[in-house]
Amino acid sequence: MGLFRKETKTAFKAREMAQMIAFGPVIFQSARVLRDSGILSVVEESAADGITLVAIAEKVKMKEYGVRVLLESGLSLGLVLVNEGKYTLAKTGYFILHDNLTRVNMDFVQDVCYKGMYSLDKSLETGKPEGLKELGPWKTVYEGLSQLPKNIQDSWFNFDHYFSDDAFPLVLPHVYKNGIKNILDIGGNTGKWATISAKYSPDIWVTIMDLPGQLGMAKAKIAKEGLTDQVSFVAVNILDENAQIPKGFDAIWMSQFLDCFSEDEIVSILKRCYDALDANGHVIIMEPFWDRQQFEIAAFCLQQTSLYFTAIANGNSQMYSAEVFIRCIEKAGFEMVEEIDNIGLSQTILKCRKK
Repeated sequence: MGLFRKETKTAFKAREMAQMIAFGPVIFQSARVLRDSGILSVVEESAADGITLVAIAEKVKMKEYGVRVLLESGLSLGLVLVNEGKYTLAKTGYFILHDNLTRVNMDFVQDVCYKGMYSLDKSLETGKPEGLKELGPWKTVYEGLSQLPKNIQDSWFNFDHYFSDDAFPLVLPHVYKNGIKNILDIGGNTGKWATISAKYSPDIWVTIMDLPGQLGMAKAKIAKEGLTDQVSFVAVNILDENAQIPKGFDAIWMSQFLDCFSEDEIVSILKRCYDALDANGHVIIMEPFWDRQQFEIAAFCLQQTSLYFTAIANGNSQMYSAEVFIRCIEKAGFEMVEEIDNIGLSQTILKCRKK
């Protein structure tokens, strides 16, 4: 991969970036409040004519002082422009308002990550998600997903689903080929993959294997879709080394699941998959690997998401590089038979079989 091999910034630009990083938490909150307060929307509505600070304050029902400090921050962030006392929307401001990826990432950072990231250094020392205490009393975030307040839960699922939803329809033909009809979906979450699979063909049967809390949400979704004849459920904590994976499946599917575990845990899970499959069975994995991305900004988003896993999710996993991940696959006794990159927004499909 050609990314991250050479210095691309001048010394001036590098020092400029260093100041942006130094004020990172401040400018994040400034941009968020400019968005959520309606200030950016009001500025956008003024179009090329622009709008004064006083008029903005009247429209958003905020003191002029508050609007002023936010707008002045927004100027240096490239969110707004000012000419002769009138503000107009700049390009970055447009994307803060309208780009869905930006909104999903910002809401996730604000609602799920922001407070907990203060404990990043301690999490690195202990190997535990020390920032999770800001959300609840669980050992991992997954144990508490079904109990989170709705706004936080929505931000978490919107983030989690955004990076896989567009890929699901694209990978269906790759997964359900060569006679695969009976599939085990480990980490099925809210049942999105099971739903789209069952709708893809009436001859497909999916078993979702996940924590009890997640299965409760999945069962409700499957019942609402009228697909209970094609989908079944197995409640298990996959981190329990004694939790065996049921046999009798054509393939085991894991989508954005194994990144929730450490390397040793990934190997343990895959070894149990190995034991559950017959000689013709396959493990099919979908993951967004930062070293398989086409654009640097995509790799950036994945690399920063790794720190959410460190401080909040579980303390020991990350968004992996394909290099590290494939090493775990091979260590568990599998070999690669197919690799497909650039599916949807960021995904890679790995199809594995027993050596």
